[in-house]
Amino acid sequence: MASEQDVRARLQRAGQEHLLRFCAELAPGPRAALLAELARLEPEALREHCRRAALACARSPGRPPGLAERLRPLPPARVGSAIRGDPEALRLWEEEGFRQIALNKVAVLLLAGGQGTRLGVTYPKGMYRVGLPSQKSLYQLQAERIRRVQQLAGERRGTRCTVPWYIMTSEFTLQPTTDFFREHDFFHLDPDNVIMFEQRMLPAVTFDGKAILERKDKVAMAPDGNGGLYRALADHHILEDMERRGVEFVHVYCVDNILVRLADPVFIGFCVLRGADCGAKVVEKAYPEEPVGVVCEVDGVPQVVEYSEISPETARLRDADGGLLYNAGNICNHFFTRTFLQAVTREFEPLLKPHVAVKKVPYVDEEGNLVKPLKPNGIKMEKFVFDVFQFAENFVAFEVLREDEFSPLKNADSANKDNPTTARRALLTQHYRWALQAGAHFLDAHGARLPEMLSLPGSEEPPAICEISPLVSYSGEGLEVYLRGQEFQSPLILDENWVQALRP
Repeated sequence: MASEQDVRARLQRAGQEHLLRFCAELAPGPRAALLAELARLEPEALREHCRRAALACARSPGRPPGLAERLRPLPPARVGSAIRGDPEALRLWEEEGFRQIALNKVAVLLLAGGQGTRLGVTYPKGMYRVGLPSQKSLYQLQAERIRRVQQLAGERRGTRCTVPWYIMTSEFTLQPTTDFFREHDFFHLDPDNVIMFEQRMLPAVTFDGKAILERKDKVAMAPDGNGGLYRALADHHILEDMERRGVEFVHVYCVDNILVRLADPVFIGFCVLRGADCGAKVVEKAYPEEPVGVVCEVDGVPQVVEYSEISPETARLRDADGGLLYNAGNICNHFFTRTFLQAVTREFEPLLKPHVAVKKVPYVDEEGNLVKPLKPNGIKMEKFVFDVFQFAENFVAFEVLREDEFSPLKNADSANKDNPTTARRALLTQHYRWALQAGAHFLDAHGARLPEMLSLPGSEEPPAICEISPLVSYSGEGLEVYLRGQEFQSPLILDENWVQALRP
């Protein structure tokens, strides 16, 4: 263990010796923990991190000059669609995706480094339950989708196959996530195929370039953004593990989308048959000023432009068909080849520019009192997973319906969107629609048939509660055998036990 003298010398080189100002008054245990934490910070990297944070924050905010002239929508040749795609093309894409899954060449990678702070909970967001009849958590829904897509691919190709699940956590989420999976027996996945690893943490920094102490014995640290994935892949030799397993294609997604289709065969197949090294699912923006990043080109290079960087005039531009010109909303749902990720970790990651997030960071003042600031006082630097699009040789985008594939869980129910209620409603509405399409009929409490509404406003509850386990259907397939011509009263919970009871 590094001595206090050694750590102090390292901090002096970094210009951050203030982090030890309470060291002398700490008990042996907290003192040792603080010294161990500080010893892991390289002096030159710490000095540069703090300097860059202060400089980046000091730059005047605003839109990049001349962006409107440099901006272009993605060329049609780069875009596929699950909405307007030719049925035969969709079939071929799906078939290719299932083939690659059956050959054990596909992995999924979950970005799960953040806590559920905005949800009002202290545990990882994947452990959250939105109030479904089954009471399943986000992690359980995702695990069951992996199990189902493995089953479907295996049945089609007459083999057994595995989709490894890589989960990037952080210092905050690794232990509770590990414990949660163990408590739930890894949701009946093979633990050897669930690989958890940590992203790096970076100190929060004051506006004048000083790392922040959140307690006398603890530096205020934050995950380095979902773009910290690329350093974490190298730190933990994840790409080597993928290569050993024969994985060639990786589906990367965020934990908070309750509708996410893991290892989506249609998306995987589209990207593979297009020869893409990098791809992104997109949804049509709901309205011009919707606060989502836009997948487009800048100076002919694919990237995501943040909504705050696009002027209202540009955001409202229309194409010849009357749709928004810049309508490809980013949903953090990506395809990468393993070879592209290897190139990123070897060559391109150092070229990624950190983004500034100004936050309210609790700290201890000069007298050692804990202060919870009422306004932003610190800088957190982070990179974004989509920052690597610019390095792709063959980038593609794939358009999907929002109501089929995107309902993020970001806020508590006190917010008016992206909350537990909207996420739960999105999933139950999707399952109600699947049941109707499979030929089911729903009855009210008096036995009269309910209206069969396939299209529902996003703000409304479906006429009947219907939850379909991912173990029964991945994307609405195979339900006719159980539901066609049948009448049900709400709620209908279609899970594997219900299906088993129907079999001879």
